[in-house]
Amino acid sequence: MHQINLKLLIHELADEFKFDVCRITDPNLPNETSLRLKEFIDLGFHGNMKWLADTFERRKSPISLWEEAKSAIVVGVNYGPKLDPLSKNKEKLVGNISVYAQGRDYHDVIKGRLKLFSSKLISKLDVDRKTQIKVFVDTAPLMEKPLAQKAGLGWQGKHTNLVSKNFGSWLFLGVILVNKILEYDSSEDDHCGSCHSCIDICPTNAFVKPYKLDATKCISYLTIENKNPIPKEYRHAIGNKIFGCDDCLAICPWNKYAQETKEIKFYNNEKIYSLLQLLKLCDQRFRVMFSKSPIKRIGRDRFIRNCCIAAGNSQSKLLIPQLKFLIFNDGSELVRGSAVWAFQQLENKDNILKTKTRHIDKELSRYVINEWYI
Repeated sequence: MHQINLKLLIHELADEFKFDVCRITDPNLPNETSLRLKEFIDLGFHGNMKWLADTFERRKSPISLWEEAKSAIVVGVNYGPKLDPLSKNKEKLVGNISVYAQGRDYHDVIKGRLKLFSSKLISKLDVDRKTQIKVFVDTAPLMEKPLAQKAGLGWQGKHTNLVSKNFGSWLFLGVILVNKILEYDSSEDDHCGSCHSCIDICPTNAFVKPYKLDATKCISYLTIENKNPIPKEYRHAIGNKIFGCDDCLAICPWNKYAQETKEIKFYNNEKIYSLLQLLKLCDQRFRVMFSKSPIKRIGRDRFIRNCCIAAGNSQSKLLIPQLKFLIFNDGSELVRGSAVWAFQQLENKDNILKTKTRHIDKELSRYVINEWYI
């Protein structure tokens, strides 16, 4: 089978399995990519994401992960929102969830399609019974974004995320590595120019400089990867965000070319979660509500921690009774401590003092007690 036919076949399969873009590249990433990752780790910008350091040798290049790889098929699924994500920043009584997490867990959706794609592809490629394929969706030590740029899906912008001329900031990525040389596509150039909107809008100033992110200051990290109390210096800046942040993505001018997703499984961005409703979630109700969502992986306690911080920023006294209930009754010290902080942002000084006195007599956690004195 000629190479041009192989490429045509791959694009036909991508269309069949509803991938919005598909390109092919050599899996050898430039040395600069691994050097940037090493610097990120050496500076401690990865925080408690220890797996980045632990898997560095395998992560630095797809060839390090699988030395037989000869081609990388990189696919993208558009998850473009209907509404401007920035508009939700003003809704103080609503929990603001990142666009990518408002529908079904993309890992499950895309990996299922990639497996079907790869099964059908290998049946066509494996004429000599030597072709092998490996499928990846953000769960293995593989740097999808540099690979996507090399394949020509877009470029890594100054916020370090992928930007596409056709889909703006909103592409989920998947990768198929093949131990067969295919016809490669050309890489994409950087089209950020002099724009630095993504740097300027960051609420926590997480960008050390263009193209360099300190993840430990990023709201996505703080609300998702961070297992500890949210540092006090970032609490007000988080606003109403309870799972991730889209500010640097949503502000990108290239989004004027973005398209609303056609995938119904990702289309849930009009659903509204009131903070009062969320603050009342027990573990069982949390699991039911977010059973098919990526939110489920952080667990109920970290999620309610985030909701407490958002409640503290809400300026709404309607949330005080539920925060007080959490302070005295919740089984998680992470939740109780966050509720203490939020309660103090909303209640008057006299009631703060009365509640503090009652609570400290019963509280056993030193961390929670200390929250009364921050």
